[in-house]
Amino acid sequence: MDTKYKSHSFLKLRTATTLFIFSDFATSAPAQETAPDTVNELAMGLDTVWMLLAAMLVFFMQPGFALVEAGFTRAKNTANILMKNFVDFTFGSLLYWFIGFGLMFGAGGFIGTPHFFDLSFLDSNLPAEGFLIFQTVFCATAATIVSGAMAERTKFSMYLIYTVFISVLIYPVSGHWTWGGGWLANSEKGSFMMDIFGTTFHDFAGSTVVHSVGGWIALVGAAILGPRIGKYGKDGHSRAIPGHNLTIAALGVFILWFGWFGFNPGSQLAASTKADAIAISHVFLTTNLAACAGGFLALAISWIKYGKPSLSFTLNGILAGLVGITAGCDAVSPAGAAFIGAICGCVMIFSVDFIDKVLKIDDPVGASSVHGVCGFLGTVLTGLFSTCEGLFYGHGFGFFGAQLFGALVIGAWAAGMGFFIFKALDKIHGLRVPARVEEEGLDIYEHGESSYN
Repeated sequence: MDTKYKSHSFLKLRTATTLFIFSDFATSAPAQETAPDTVNELAMGLDTVWMLLAAMLVFFMQPGFALVEAGFTRAKNTANILMKNFVDFTFGSLLYWFIGFGLMFGAGGFIGTPHFFDLSFLDSNLPAEGFLIFQTVFCATAATIVSGAMAERTKFSMYLIYTVFISVLIYPVSGHWTWGGGWLANSEKGSFMMDIFGTTFHDFAGSTVVHSVGGWIALVGAAILGPRIGKYGKDGHSRAIPGHNLTIAALGVFILWFGWFGFNPGSQLAASTKADAIAISHVFLTTNLAACAGGFLALAISWIKYGKPSLSFTLNGILAGLVGITAGCDAVSPAGAAFIGAICGCVMIFSVDFIDKVLKIDDPVGASSVHGVCGFLGTVLTGLFSTCEGLFYGHGFGFFGAQLFGALVIGAWAAGMGFFIFKALDKIHGLRVPARVEEEGLDIYEHGESSYN
């Protein structure tokens, strides 16, 4: 299994061995003198363009999240939802550039060395500025997951504060453990993971590092915040609070699906060789198959369970499949990807019911199930379905154990830090808006304007 993604060893990217031939070469200096440098420059340029194109696609996921969250919530809170998604990227980008990037990719075992705006520490054949942008859009994704679960009753000022902690501490630290060369990805002899499991934790594009981190923080935040007014009756029975516009929610899912083709294939971070092209194509296929299987299984299960095929569950099933395949999209077969997507699409429905009706945690958009549960599940399933080290392919329990351990450790880190931060904010200033503001809508009271007239 290729565990190179985003570690220090991976950042020392190999250059292309494929020779690009142009007619101009015939009139230039001898080939043996100019060709190597020319090939290297062309390879770096192609890899950089691919990385930045992928970053654009991942950035386009931000409006996708905004539309999904807005569509699944009520009209009176739409401006608040949209504002939070803009803040996630604008504020988060500045903070991640300031300190988060250094904490994630700086030298160190548990946490990287902060460099405060300075990118010169990065040892990479790719431009440091481009790699920062690519990582920034991933950080913004982790932060924006939380807003949906805590929608319709959170003070905007408090949202700003916990966005800071996600961007500068929670996400960079767990990201350092995995993609920044930290202890979960350390493959040196005598390292903890190699001694215990004989292999390292693998999360190619972020089922755990991005999605479950955001999902577990979202679950803890929603639990501490409490349910929306009217969500549960006096008998404790859960009441549905429908979103105001499934059309824009569906458009948001299509946008997220499209953006995921930057999220997963773009994580190859190279496109200059035949091997890169094959790897990217494989990840495109596994990503799409998992999304389709997740959506179809969610449709079928909702039809059987509730008597009608639910659009909202189908939309979340597609996202569940995408989240689940993100860890192992490079390592599983197309059939394995379909199985992972189908399992996640099915489990997501029962997870939503369990969190809502048993735990009594009000998550308006199902973020904790889609991102938290399915991010964890997809990471663990990679330990079963990986064609290189998976249990189902006769490779023993070592890799499966590493996947389970890594997903649990990162989940515990995210949930524990989220609990501490939200509890502190709730005690100091209060997370929740007053009842009157919640009932009449956050748009007017928090922002002085409405999305609809």
